[in-house]
Amino acid sequence: MIETEAPRVLPFLIRRDGTWLYRGSPIRRKEMLCLFGAMLTRDTNGDYWLRTPTETGLIQVEDVPFIIRELDFRGVCGRQQNLCLRTNMDELLCVGPAHPLIVDWQRPPADDCAAVPYVQVRRGDGDKPILARLSRPVYYELVALAVPGHVGCRPCMGVWSQDCFFPLAPMPAL
Repeated sequence: MIETEAPRVLPFLIRRDGTWLYRGSPIRRKEMLCLFGAMLTRDTNGDYWLRTPTETGLIQVEDVPFIIRELDFRGVCGRQQNLCLRTNMDELLCVGPAHPLIVDWQRPPADDCAAVPYVQVRRGDGDKPILARLSRPVYYELVALAVPGHVGCRPCMGVWSQDCFFPLAPMPAL
């Protein structure tokens, strides 16, 4: 019988607010965070791995590893607009086919919060992408740009970017 070695767990935690901790202490050097963020992968089980040239191991992530801190609106309103987002690692993403906006808007929201919007930063293994959560101010900026649309036969509010429509929420009842 062949024994498989348990994966190494590295002493990293990424909090829901985007703070990266190493052995319980926040990592403050932006250059180090950007380096680690670039080396982050996600496996088919949804686990996060940090793969550096010297070591590889699992890390703990409370929600997603990145937070969207800024929205830049370019172009004309509607189908031709381009929504560019900046992560807490200063990575620029333009919402579109390569970086879709993901909102589980069909699930009923809780009484105290609406559906949480994410954007795909990059592909992971299988169907588990690496995501960034939109900060509340960025989400409100998106809501201000929302226009009526349809997904299937359901009317909704959403935004356009790179000629793609991304639903944010069902159309409010009148």
